Order: sequence, then structure tokens, then C-alpha cells
Amino acid sequence: MLFVLLALIWGSLFIFIELGLPYIPPVLFAALRHDLAAVITLIYAVYASTQWLPRGREDWWLVALGAVFFVGLYNGFLFVGQQGVTGGMAAILVAMNPILAALFGWVLIPQHRLTLTGIGGLLLGFVEVSLVTRPDFSAPLQSESLGALLVLLATACLAFGSVLVERASSSLSTKSFVAWSNVLGALFLHGISFGLPSESFTQVNVTVAGLGALLYLAVIGSGASAILYFVLLDELGAVEINLVSYAAPIFTAILAWLILSEALDPLSIIGFVIIFTGFALIKRRELRMEFRKILST
Repeated sequence: MLFVLLALIWGSLFIFIELGLPYIPPVLFAALRHDLAAVITLIYAVYASTQWLPRGREDWWLVALGAVFFVGLYNGFLFVGQQGVTGGMAAILVAMNPILAALFGWVLIPQHRLTLTGIGGLLLGFVEVSLVTRPDFSAPLQSESLGALLVLLATACLAFGSVLVERASSSLSTKSFVAWSNVLGALFLHGISFGLPSESFTQVNVTVAGLGALLYLAVIGSGASAILYFVLLDELGAVEINLVSYAAPIFTAILAWLILSEALDPLSIIGFVIIFTGFALIKRRELRMEFRKILST
């Protein structure tokens, strides 16, 4: 039940980003979201973690990686990119994260070398991207093509950051890591927003829809989902948590249909199936072990 709830929350985030973007400049929108998320996750880290404050160079280096890649670059590119693509398309592109992480891990972590089957999974993932985005190379700066490229770039930042975090050595708890990444990541996003001539607080249109989207993304999207993630990570392990990423686009499509009256392109559905197949090929050993654990209980 918690697995489905987390997938629902993750899938809904793209819809609420889409709902809030008409009222708040994108990078500022992302920064404000993580201002609130930082408060929520920091309070939770103080309550639930014995070591909530980073202590040494290794801890702060880990936090810096999270702030730059997981919060700053990922959210900056995602929020800007979603001005040009639907929430459904964004959700499917972000589902490329585990496949891109496998690619970066293959290059940067020797023990993560892929087999031929794993390489086939990577290639399937990139086939999915071409099906979902269908880039128009005759007009590369077209809004939708550029938006899809930015969302994919956001996903690449998230995947690359996850590999760098895996390579880093630190005793900092995951709860404290998430909290401090939100704190520094929000500052990083505010710095980017401040440097953009197209963004300022004067451009914020204070509406019920905009404030509602912001509060949902911060409180539910970052606060409640972070707590659910930690609970499920302890119960299920990292492999099954990755599977949430593949369930999330299904909920995004349903919510987009219900709330925004958006229809999901059949090719996008095919692309989603392909990307899940690619993930299953790359993680087939881990999935086989998880299934054996389930059958033995």
C-alpha cells in the first residue's frame, strides 16, 4: 500500500509543477519548493537521526553533491523544461534515471561493468526517448523539443549525481543527507534565479492555484514522500524502490487525464513499456534475487 502511495505522489509531482508554472517563474518556483522542503526534512532529520548535522569534509562533500545534482540542476532543468512538455512526457523521461545511472556507473565504477544484455537494456532506453520525444531536427529550438531535451538533461544530472554519491564515502545518515541537500540546494536555486533576467519575485502571480501547487510540491512531494521513501527503503531495499519510478508515470497519465484533460499518446505508452524492459534487463540479477526473497517468505 505504501509502495502505491509513493508512486502516486511521485507521479503527481509533474502535474503540480505544470499547474504552478503559469504563476511562478520556473527556477524560482523550484527554489521556493525546496525552501519549504528544507524546513520539513530538517525537522524530520533532527527528530529521527542521531547524527543530523554534517561533521567533516566527507559529510559536507556528500551534501554538496546532493545540493548541486539532486536538488539544484535536476529541479532547475526539470521546471524550465516542463514549460514545453506535458507532465506525462516529463514523467516518462525522468523514468530514464535508473538506466542513465547504470550507464554512468558503467563508466565511473569498475564493478558496475555491464554485460551485453545490460547494454541492450541501455539501448532500449534510448529507443524509448526517441519514441516519446520524437525530436524535430529541422526545428531543434521548437518549444516541445527543447523542453524534452531539458527534462532529459535534468534526468541525466540526477543519474550522474547518484553515481557520484555512491562513490563518495560518508557516515552521514540518508535523512540528514536529504535535509541538508534541500537546504543548500534551495540556496543554489535562488542564486541561479537571481542571476536570470527573466526571473524575479515581481513576476510571481499570487493565486490559489499557484500557492496550492507550491505547498503540495513542498509538503507532500518533498516532505511526506521523503518519509515514505525512508520507510520503504528500510522495508524493501533499493531495487524495489527503483520500481516506484516506473509506476509513477502511470499515475501521472491518469492524473493528467483527470485534472488537465490530457490524452497520453499511444507511442508514449509503448515507450514506457520499452524503458521498463530496459531496466529489467539491466537489473535482472537484482530483480531475480528480490523475487526469490518474496517467494521464500
